[in-house]
Amino acid sequence: MSKHFKIMSLVLASAFASSYAYADDTAPNSGTVVATVNGTEITLGHMAAARSGLPEQYLQLPDDVLFKAILDQLVNQTILANRFEGDAPAPVQRRLENERRSLIASTVIEQIVEEKLTDDALKAAYDAKYAEATPDKEFKAAHILVETEEDAKKIVEELAAGADFTELAKERSTGPSGPNGGDLGWFGKGMMVPAFEEAVAGMEDGAISNPVQTQFGWHVIKLNETRLSDVPPFDEVRAELESELFNTVIEDEVERLKKLGSIEQVSEGEIDPAVLKEDTLLTE
Repeated sequence: MSKHFKIMSLVLASAFASSYAYADDTAPNSGTVVATVNGTEITLGHMAAARSGLPEQYLQLPDDVLFKAILDQLVNQTILANRFEGDAPAPVQRRLENERRSLIASTVIEQIVEEKLTDDALKAAYDAKYAEATPDKEFKAAHILVETEEDAKKIVEELAAGADFTELAKERSTGPSGPNGGDLGWFGKGMMVPAFEEAVAGMEDGAISNPVQTQFGWHVIKLNETRLSDVPPFDEVRAELESELFNTVIEDEVERLKKLGSIEQVSEGEIDPAVLKEDTLLTE
């Protein structure tokens, strides 16, 4: 446990004994001052930022308890920070620089997403992916799975003689779908192992296959129905499109900025990568 969370735990423990009440004539906002420590103001914005970085277990606390705990934590941190004299040590400064860089980069990413992941961009991606897409076939089938080819051939013979497929599946199939009469429901391309998918694709509705071997055993397949898959509506795949476009728009913008900027860095192999393990890099 880090020192930060040890301190936070102590503050939270004491917070259960009391609550914090805030009163003002104006509606509180991010600039509302909640405490002043040796001239340093702490605002609701500072508190909200602190809350956003807490582990989930702290967020389950009652609002009044968490409010006081965060405020006490920020007051204590400010008191301690004010005790420090001079410039921040180099290790601390580097961490601050990294944190600032990370936070600003995250803000820029949000801006890029807002600019680039517009409705028009998403609809264009939707059209490119689905508008001219050829509908794929989907199949509704059942199967009877057995261990040997000989057993599968016997089942084919029994079915040809008039046996009921569903009942045979319930009695003889070793697969998990057996109790349901071998029903596999609807499936499309890529959802079944290749040999099974190839066999089904070559069948007509209502037909029963010859034995088909896969890594699971031997199958006797009945194709009940075939249909063409529908193109999903835009709203149904919007989140999927956003996810697909997210990395693209960020990477494109990074590459654009790289071309506009100037970047110099060490070449591969110039520095031993293992040097990052050296503790002195954190302290000197």
